[in-house]
Amino acid sequence: LGADVILVERPTDGDPARAFPTFFRSLARNKRSICLDLKAEAGKAAFLALAEQADVVLEGYRPGTMDRLGVGYEILAACNPRLIYASITGFGQSGPCRLRPAHDLSYQAIAGMMFNGGGNEPLMPEIPFGDLSSATFAAFAIAAALYARERSGHGTAIDVSMTDGLVSWMTP
Repeated sequence: LGADVILVERPTDGDPARAFPTFFRSLARNKRSICLDLKAEAGKAAFLALAEQADVVLEGYRPGTMDRLGVGYEILAACNPRLIYASITGFGQSGPCRLRPAHDLSYQAIAGMMFNGGGNEPLMPEIPFGDLSSATFAAFAIAAALYARERSGHGTAIDVSMTDGLVSWMTP
């Protein structure tokens, strides 16, 4: 939609999705990519410089990781009060499961998507619905936050839980 998107990758082996070249190409299409070591002061400084000029930062680490790296919402918002900071996690920023490791199949199972009403074996979807739906929820929330920012002048933090999104799809 015309955004200039910069993918920040790890300097050692890049984005883990690179292990699946076709998948990575579909996700990284039309993005620029840079390697930054956020554990090093130079990498952190470069990231902060980018965030000062950015409209949106989108991250997908477990809750607290960006804070431990020194580039969490509070620090970035102090540098750029208009910043929209979106986090996509498996279980959200709060609650008893927030630090629990999991993958798409885990979120689908917890949400009830793998339930097979007539058999003993769970249904195994071939599509990563948690990953894809959370990106859609995040994009919609970011668009709404950008609109709100135009009225208020202030950015905000967005919390997208993959599990919560899938549970909402299971309502019918």
